[in-house]
Amino acid sequence: MSDAIALTMLSPLALVPAILLAISTPGKRPGALPRLAEVSAIAAFAIALAGLVQTALGTPAGLAVFDAPFTLALRADLVAASMAALVGFIGWIVMRYSRTYLDGEAREGAFHGLMLTTLAAVLVFVQAATLPTLVIATFAVGLTLKRLLLFYPDRPEAQRAATKFSRVWYAGDVMLACAAGLLYVRFGTLDVTALPLAAATSGLSLAGTLGVATIVAAAALKTAAFPLHGWLTEVMEAPTPVSALLHAGIINSGGVLLITAAGLVQQSTGAMAALVMIGGFTALFGAAVMLTQSAIKTALAWSTVSQMGFMLLQCGLGLWTLALLHIIAHSLYKAHAFLSSGGAITEVASVRRPGPVAVPSVAAVLKSFAFALAIFVAIAAGFTATFGPKTPQALALGAILIFGVAYLVAQGLAGRAPAALTTRTITAALAAAVGYFSFQTLAQSIWGPLLPAAPAPTDLEWALLVIAVASFGLVAFAQALFPLWAHHPATAGLRVHLANGLYMNALLDRAIGGFRTTTTSR
Repeated sequence: MSDAIALTMLSPLALVPAILLAISTPGKRPGALPRLAEVSAIAAFAIALAGLVQTALGTPAGLAVFDAPFTLALRADLVAASMAALVGFIGWIVMRYSRTYLDGEAREGAFHGLMLTTLAAVLVFVQAATLPTLVIATFAVGLTLKRLLLFYPDRPEAQRAATKFSRVWYAGDVMLACAAGLLYVRFGTLDVTALPLAAATSGLSLAGTLGVATIVAAAALKTAAFPLHGWLTEVMEAPTPVSALLHAGIINSGGVLLITAAGLVQQSTGAMAALVMIGGFTALFGAAVMLTQSAIKTALAWSTVSQMGFMLLQCGLGLWTLALLHIIAHSLYKAHAFLSSGGAITEVASVRRPGPVAVPSVAAVLKSFAFALAIFVAIAAGFTATFGPKTPQALALGAILIFGVAYLVAQGLAGRAPAALTTRTITAALAAAVGYFSFQTLAQSIWGPLLPAAPAPTDLEWALLVIAVASFGLVAFAQALFPLWAHHPATAGLRVHLANGLYMNALLDRAIGGFRTTTTSR
């Protein structure tokens, strides 16, 4: 190992000068603070990016503070460096946007300070080498993010969202702290790289199994998995930069936690099965509700719920490199989507109303699904011959993806569909299949040596794979036939129920005291 410290570990320090200035100038028009905040954010990104290059070229050393067992440490590997570079980039973009968006607000200086402090905590979290470091970093994220959600503290909706967020988030922190205690009792270490080796040597036993279960619970809470997802869809009262940072970065904390502890989590068949079930249902539920939303930001929030469920599903299938790639892709897309949502409203309003809709028949839908699956099988065979066999989990995930594309192909194969639409949808199916296996191969080559390979499926996992593929396929099939049953009287009622998220959020409201909140923190 090299004596050089990984540069990515220095990225949070680049934010400290602007944070200190924000403490002394928390009010309106705080002088040079907005520009300094942006400069600090781009400096943190540049340092993280340089650290990523450094890590790719060599093996820099980690950094540890204090002695065991409660060591606070950062690790230096390609997974941590990739996540740090991603967080730095998203943070820079959001802070640049905030300069104009928050200009003239009464608490403008405090906002920049809180955003940078949150960003620094997230940078520490994604590079954490021990469970105590993870616990402290995620607790700090919760503290600062709650204050950002209450940037307009007099709004009842903001109070309710912040209250629900804090209870769910801190419950995840408690779960993670319990996991640290259980795993230390069982293995005598809290180092995230030593724990998998210790578990493989001596077995999980009851304490270790409970420790892994609490890690999974913490991850589910922090990714807004069903049924405690409601807080994520109600944070729209916060400024748009907060929504962007939350949906593009912070909400990925559960996935980062699972990937960090991948070697340990994968040794529990029950934990992996739980991730598949929780993630798969959350993905289906979030996608169905998203389709019923009329407000752009609310639809984006439900999209995040669905995407986080899909990411948990990938982790449960043991596709860790794909889960990491998913986090990166979703972060970049969602940051852009939230920061450009205002312009999207104007563009949608100017779109010319479409003409007659090409309604696919049942035969056309069946043909489209068969055609899409044939493309998928052909591309999978080609990549298998070139790069080696694919795991059953990877093939099942690809089949789920191609079912979504088959919905588009059905529109192109409808009886009244123009030839151009048919061509575009078939091209989309080809691009999706090629893109899926290409990105999977690329992700495996970059992060594969650092993350465990997907295990051979057990009988339980085979059953879950079949259920997952069948469930996504049936939903995609029903969605493709939507024009045929959209006018049925029962559809209107179903749409109302879905638009309200099947009222699960109302139950969470009742659990925190209904619509009466007393949060007034500034």
